[in-house]
Amino acid sequence: MRALTELLDHLEHSVSGDDVAIGDLVDEIGPQSFAALMLIFALISTSPASAIPGVTSLVALIEFLLVVQMIAGRHSLWLPDVVLSRRLSRQKLCRGIAWLRTPARYMERFLKPRLKPMTKRPGIYLPLFLILLLTPFMPFMEVIPASGSIASAVIACTAIGLLTRDGVLITLSMPFLAFVPLLVWYFGFSGL
Repeated sequence: MRALTELLDHLEHSVSGDDVAIGDLVDEIGPQSFAALMLIFALISTSPASAIPGVTSLVALIEFLLVVQMIAGRHSLWLPDVVLSRRLSRQKLCRGIAWLRTPARYMERFLKPRLKPMTKRPGIYLPLFLILLLTPFMPFMEVIPASGSIASAVIACTAIGLLTRDGVLITLSMPFLAFVPLLVWYFGFSGL
């Protein structure tokens, strides 16, 4: 199963010019591909592109809107024009994609469809609600180095589980979805 590297290949070949609009990424991947979009935006915030100020907050907003629409059962993603028109550096995006290839290839060796009830309704509701609880914390994580990337990595694991129908990965990601905000608060803000 090469779902991750194929998605990265598709994304890399679709970007052109000096920068790319969020709307172009959504159009290229397909507005019906909620799990793929969730993964791509989480990976953007996990990659070196997350060093751009505001990227983690933008990804948090997009992930929140994605998950709300998944829970509501929408068939196509809607994002506000102000989000769709935001642009990302093509160079940083491609550097992030290249950085993600090695872990994607490694993970693909272990991914397979299993524990399928966790990959469809109603099983997906719990991890989706945990993402809803996590995303409001992500803008605050921009002040704590790497914490936003950790939160995005956990969301990416959930999205990978949905994309590859691997309910075991989704189940393993749920405790992290629940505890990342608590750990960030404890280690990042409790001493203030």
